[in-house]
Amino acid sequence: MKPLVAIVGRPNVGKSTLFNRIVGGKKAIVWNEPGVTRDRNYADVQWDERPFTLVDTGGFEPVSKERIFVQMKEQCELAMDEADAILFVMDGREGVTPSDKEIADILRRRGKPVFFVVNKIDGPKHEDKVFEFYALGASPLYSISAEEGYGISELMDEVVRVLPAPEEVEDRGEMTRVAVVGRPNVGKSSLINRLLGYRRVIVDEAPGTTRDPIDTPFERDGRKYLLIDTAGIRRKSRISLQLEKYSILQVFRTIDRSDVVLLVLDSTEGVTDQDARIGGLVHERGKGCILIANKWDLVKKESYAPQTFKKRIYEGLKELSYAPVLLVSALTGQHVPKILDQVDRVVEEGKRRIPTSQINRYLEGWVEGAPPPLYKNRSVRLNYMTQVSVAPPTFLIYTNFPEGIPSSYERYLTNRIRETFGFEGVPIRLVFRRKRRKD
Repeated sequence: MKPLVAIVGRPNVGKSTLFNRIVGGKKAIVWNEPGVTRDRNYADVQWDERPFTLVDTGGFEPVSKERIFVQMKEQCELAMDEADAILFVMDGREGVTPSDKEIADILRRRGKPVFFVVNKIDGPKHEDKVFEFYALGASPLYSISAEEGYGISELMDEVVRVLPAPEEVEDRGEMTRVAVVGRPNVGKSSLINRLLGYRRVIVDEAPGTTRDPIDTPFERDGRKYLLIDTAGIRRKSRISLQLEKYSILQVFRTIDRSDVVLLVLDSTEGVTDQDARIGGLVHERGKGCILIANKWDLVKKESYAPQTFKKRIYEGLKELSYAPVLLVSALTGQHVPKILDQVDRVVEEGKRRIPTSQINRYLEGWVEGAPPPLYKNRSVRLNYMTQVSVAPPTFLIYTNFPEGIPSSYERYLTNRIRETFGFEGVPIRLVFRRKRRKD
């Protein structure tokens, strides 16, 4: 549960460029056109050993009535509501605008740490362009060039000083945290009520009934669980402050504090693009996952045999090919009791450790059967493998050319690990590191 830093400002002032500069990569799209970043973009960052989540937002035009800018404003306000600190970026070449003044007033009312950042100041000789921004009544001002890197270190050193310490997830002993996520109206709340055996959360045919995460602890056969119901994740273009009074960040944070994620699908609709996006997020966060195909009672069985249906699900969710699929009906209770049994198995799989000697014996055979491709006409050697962590299982592999391992060969090794050791329901991480030379 890392603190959150949001980047806000008018369109085309360099927010995405600043985001990329801080992250150290090219995660956000940067283009010389207002409104390119229309949705929030997230990245986990560590600055001076202080971890936090950085959020890039679309351009904030407080007075615009255009629909796209109204939605971008709403997205921006959601990010500000969640943020622990805010970077308000302005354009040093354009000077202060009426929109800058209005945004500054809005930010003051938030009562949160705000850093007034004047971008496009390419060095000390351009610092005189900063003076007019003092008309906003803000001090200090941080002059930077996101493009060139000027002033970034000084800004971020101050930002991390005001951030709270990462929030520790409450220790509930051996309690297994199970997040229930999915698109609106796929039956998440109905499923939780069926699992619990009573009506814990409101169930309504209108999508979006659940606004905030709802935590419910319970026990079964002496084992403790915490079920977390979340608001449905809509397509980003449909997220509106008026229609959805929750932040998508709550869903992300719910996934982060879970042990296992139940990704609920609608069997009558199959896998949608939005299901795939949610599944990619679960995989990216390194959580155990079970695919719950709800409303199985409504599927015509003469059209789909169970195995054929599961194959179609995996075709749409390629990143989650390791996750078990359960065909259930929250309405009738069909196969719902199997869910917690599967949760227990996935938790145990995520905790498994493979002895180093054992996995290296297999590694030798895998490499002999399919050696890595040449890198710059040189042989790539995999010298040694060891498991360095669990949940998710993470393996460190020493090699002479870490940069020479293509993603296809990484998939090959991951598949061999699964075939040999299992790890059903949990992602596997491989880390390649250059072998140290002996002095």
